[in-house]
Amino acid sequence: MAAKKVAIYIGTSGYSYRDWLGHFYPPGLAAREMLPYYAREFNFTEINSSYYNLPRPQNLEQMARRVPEGFIFAVKAYRTLTHDRGESVAGDSKQLRQALQPLLDRGRLGAVLLQFPYSFHNNQANREYLVRLRELLPDLPLVVEFRQAGWVQDAVRDFLARYELAYTCIDEPQLPGLPGRAVYCTAPLAYVRFHGRNAAKWWRHEEAYERYDYLYTAAELKEWLPGIAYLANQARQVFVAFNNHYHSQAVTNARMLKELLARRL
Repeated sequence: MAAKKVAIYIGTSGYSYRDWLGHFYPPGLAAREMLPYYAREFNFTEINSSYYNLPRPQNLEQMARRVPEGFIFAVKAYRTLTHDRGESVAGDSKQLRQALQPLLDRGRLGAVLLQFPYSFHNNQANREYLVRLRELLPDLPLVVEFRQAGWVQDAVRDFLARYELAYTCIDEPQLPGLPGRAVYCTAPLAYVRFHGRNAAKWWRHEEAYERYDYLYTAAELKEWLPGIAYLANQARQVFVAFNNHYHSQAVTNARMLKELLARRL
């Protein structure tokens, strides 16, 4: 029997960082040229700006036109869907779905990332909320990231699989209350995010970027090779995003993982 073929996409959480100039991007490169430059090397990125403002379809259309064939985007859901969770959820979900149409039409949408805060605990109300989001966005590839350890259990894995909500496997500091490095595949796509292991700055930092100021070693990345191989055996697509973005450390580690996987898989 032929080996199963699965698409593995490796990239970074966001790409438009001014502090990448002189590290990954040439000094002085214009912001509008960053995405085409990035797409020369990587086949996937997360769009983070959509968390702060609902994206406009024309902007996503322009982005899709500026990358080569086969390049895939993941779009982080607008904050009202994951953090505010108020009366605007239904309307904002509809707007988000409409905005994503250009990416869907071009086959460029890999996932919609629902990144919930640490305060989002595993309880009946929050599980029902996840079902509601699935009902509001029935045809989208939804990926759920939990920041709280209570979600890491077999019952949650089965619940997510029932609604085809992909569990986000995460690498972050091993601190009390955080989910740890569980590897679950609960949907046709699998998702992994590397946040860094900067335990000292995870809860105590003056600037947000300090939490993600971390460079993985090759040995640390090798720890994930069995898990990624498992996901590749279970899913049709595997997305791996590095969020340790300070001074383009995410780029360095994405390159390292690509090389490690090329040797292994």
